[in-house]
Amino acid sequence: IEQEFSMSIFSSPWFLRLGMCVDTASCAATGALQLALQRPLADLTGLPPFLLAATGLFLLAYASAAAWMARREPLPRTLIGLVALGNLGWALGCAVLVFGSGLALSAWGLAWVAAQAVVVLVLADLQWAGLRATRHEARQEAHLALE
Repeated sequence: IEQEFSMSIFSSPWFLRLGMCVDTASCAATGALQLALQRPLADLTGLPPFLLAATGLFLLAYASAAAWMARREPLPRTLIGLVALGNLGWALGCAVLVFGSGLALSAWGLAWVAAQAVVVLVLADLQWAGLRATRHEARQEAHLALE
């Protein structure tokens, strides 16, 4: 019964759209925070101000693209698949930053980067789950559109 319940959540027409909205909100909030509080965050975390500004700008641009995708009907599944891969890439980048950059991050810096990695891994997993669960319906819609 639990598996049926979870599958029904993932296959809901709103699940994937909601996942993209959450991705949009988390990226917009993080990007805006990194831009607005660049110097205090740099002092607190040990992250370079330029890195905070550059990734903040990227996150805001990404958030606008994710918002655009979330509003499309039908959802652009291929682009959402690329978003999920991008989220995995962001998590990998976080790991490289922590373990391979040589930066002397504070405990707050480690927490900031780790929190981003965890959030994007969860989002990527939910996006993949939503794509997999709605694959059959998407094929049916595409087939009907061709008729």
